Amino acid sequence: QVQLVESGGGLVQPGGSLRLSCAASRSIFTYNPMAWYRQSPGKERELVASITSGGSTNYADFAKGRFTISRDTAKNTMYLQMNNLKPDDTAVYYCNGRPYYGGLDYWGQGTQVTVSS
Repeated sequence: QVQLVESGGGLVQPGGSLRLSCAASRSIFTYNPMAWYRQSPGKERELVASITSGGSTNYADFAKGRFTISRDTAKNTMYLQMNNLKPDDTAVYYCNGRPYYGGLDYWGQGTQVTVSS
């Protein structure tokens, strides 16, 4: 069953902004933590940012100061606000949720972000 659905990707010029959304079909408190990952062609999937059920956040070095992870518990949605985007940010961005009760992580289908002039 589909649990996580991303949206908000697209084409943006360098220096621009995008906000990604990850809608969960269950309460986001089901997952601890939730996270955004990204994968560029020929590269491994890498962590962008994560947020715990308590609201603590963690960012990859490349995301610090430019990206902000957040969530709306009423909407069961997680967000990634991305500012000052660079061509190196071009990737497929994936939403991830780790069930608090254990088991396999859930992944969304991914949303493409392309930063180009």
